[in-house]
Amino acid sequence: MQSVLKETGRTELAVVVIAALLFASFWFAGPAFAGADTTFDTALTKFTDFLEGSGGKIITVLSLAGGIVALASGRFSMGQIAIPVGVGVGAGTGIPIVTSTVTATI
Repeated sequence: MQSVLKETGRTELAVVVIAALLFASFWFAGPAFAGADTTFDTALTKFTDFLEGSGGKIITVLSLAGGIVALASGRFSMGQIAIPVGVGVGAGTGIPIVTSTVTATI
C-alpha cells in the first residue's frame, strides 16, 4: 500500500513540476519576430557568394571529373552523366532560388 502511495505522490509531483515549467516558459517568453534576426547574415552571405562563384564552379568540375572517371571504368550509367549535370544546374541556379524562397517565406 505504501509503494502505491509513494508512486502516486511522485506522479503528482512530476505533473506539478511540468505545469510549473510550462507556466514559466509562457510567462517569461519574449516575442519572436521572424526575419528580424541578423545573427547569421554574414555567414550566409559568404557561403552564398562562395557557391555562386568559384566554389560552385569547382564543385561542378569535380563532379564532371568523377563522371568521366566512372565512364572510363567501362560500365555506362545515366547517373554518370545526370549527376554532374544536376550538380552544375544546382550550383548555378539552385542557390538563388533557395535564397529567394527562404527570404520570401520569412
